[in-house]
Amino acid sequence: METIQEVARETPVIHKTEVLVVGSGPGGLAAAIAAARAGSETTLLERYGCFGGNLTQVGVEGFAWYRHDNTVDSEGIGIEFEQRAKSMGASNPEPQSKSDAIDGEAFKYVADVLVQEAGITPMLHRTMVATLVEEGVIRGVIVESKAGREAILAKRVIDATGDADIAYRAGATVNKTPLEQMMAASVMFSMNGVNKTRFIEDVKSNPHTYSDWCGPDWAMETSGKEDKLFSPYLKKPFEKAIESGLIPKNLNTITGTWGALSDQGDLSYLNLVHLAGLDATNPDHLTKGEMEGRRQAMLAIEALKRFNPGCENAKLRNFGMTLGVRDTRKIDAVYNMTAQDVRNQGRFDDSIGIFPEFIDGYGILILPTTGRYFQLPYRSMLPKGVANLLVTGRCTGGDQDSHAAVRNMMCCAVNGQGAGVAAATSIQSNVDVANVDIRKVQKKLIQQGARIH
Repeated sequence: METIQEVARETPVIHKTEVLVVGSGPGGLAAAIAAARAGSETTLLERYGCFGGNLTQVGVEGFAWYRHDNTVDSEGIGIEFEQRAKSMGASNPEPQSKSDAIDGEAFKYVADVLVQEAGITPMLHRTMVATLVEEGVIRGVIVESKAGREAILAKRVIDATGDADIAYRAGATVNKTPLEQMMAASVMFSMNGVNKTRFIEDVKSNPHTYSDWCGPDWAMETSGKEDKLFSPYLKKPFEKAIESGLIPKNLNTITGTWGALSDQGDLSYLNLVHLAGLDATNPDHLTKGEMEGRRQAMLAIEALKRFNPGCENAKLRNFGMTLGVRDTRKIDAVYNMTAQDVRNQGRFDDSIGIFPEFIDGYGILILPTTGRYFQLPYRSMLPKGVANLLVTGRCTGGDQDSHAAVRNMMCCAVNGQGAGVAAATSIQSNVDVANVDIRKVQKKLIQQGARIH
């Protein structure tokens, strides 16, 4: 590969902080709030113009769509996201569960308020491009923006990038799912102009269940208890579109779920476009995925207009700001979670939270309808090879089955809260995050409203 020699330069240090959180999705946002509430000076770094990650930038508004009558749910800051959104008029009833769907656009403001209330230093529109590591200890990051190249120093860093970007660039051991096994990425979009009465009448006349997710082109493992539950699934309009020639036969992957439907006719977080064979750590793949995804979404919209009652006069409202990515890098953690942990109610002495038995990915769908839940071990956020670094969100350590559980947004918030409290506690105790007294962390988490057992 041809290379160029860059000119050596000095980079100005523009900010110093105790805890630096990189990435502001549910995991990063929860981590920053938790660290600030635990008494640490905290900075939240985000490459886009709003906080919220999947909730706001991708448009995945079903934050707790897994919740049913007998679900034993997580507690803490993640639930606070949902409750605050509801109290600020930033949610709609979720059609398939006992939860509210977050209004992704309005949650941009909700997140602003949460950040400001916590006293967090916000840094939007800065992209992390390098890490600062000395003798195996992370000291901060290099960012680039319209202002140029700048350095941010921190006592502790929390990687909430979703792709383990900080851990990878700092020299921690990471692994990546083989491309042919990666979960597909999605282009999320919303429509307006939907006739709610006609749409719901059609849904009630032929309600779908989760068993409809299974078919010749979609293999799905369930526990059986999910199969007869209602699912907001859309399939027939796309089958008709293929029969008519509107959608090419090779795009039989255009199918999936609709989200909340407002009285004003907004049909949100349509999860209908699935892009396999896409590695979101490769910008060329991302470019192709964004463009191909929008093309398929427009075909899906036309199919809904022609073949789905209530959508005759509907049109595109908006695309998500970026692709919805489920699967890239994961750290090799001090403890890597297993299928046994998430399928059989794993229990850990270093638990920093709980999450319902909800597994969604790699052809598995298990919903928490019987009160079962597992605990989340702190060690799964500790990367090997780099000190003063925690990794939270969907890139914590674990196998495929565990990833299909912990990647979900509420679980990311649970882990994020644990990471934020641990980072603050380690500073106050003057020890590395790997040596923090987990009992002190657990006590503070309980004080913050989390449930750890």
